Amino acid sequence: MTRRDLGLRHFAPLAGFVLPTVLIGYGVVIPRSCIAGWNELTVGFGATILGACITYVAGLRVAARRTRRREARCPASAA
Repeated sequence: MTRRDLGLRHFAPLAGFVLPTVLIGYGVVIPRSCIAGWNELTVGFGATILGACITYVAGLRVAARRTRRREARCPASAA
């Protein structure tokens, strides 16, 4: 797997996490709580989601790099 091989199917789990989290968090939970509105708590919630996205993408890049190294060392097993 190389970076070019990363397609939408690799980002489906991320979308499956982010979309419901944002919709439920900002659409249901936060408006009905005492932290409604834009403040440091709602911005922090968004920053946490953004951090999870960055971590996921970084993990995909590490996995792609490791796979590429393994394929370079042992090309017969790459098939």
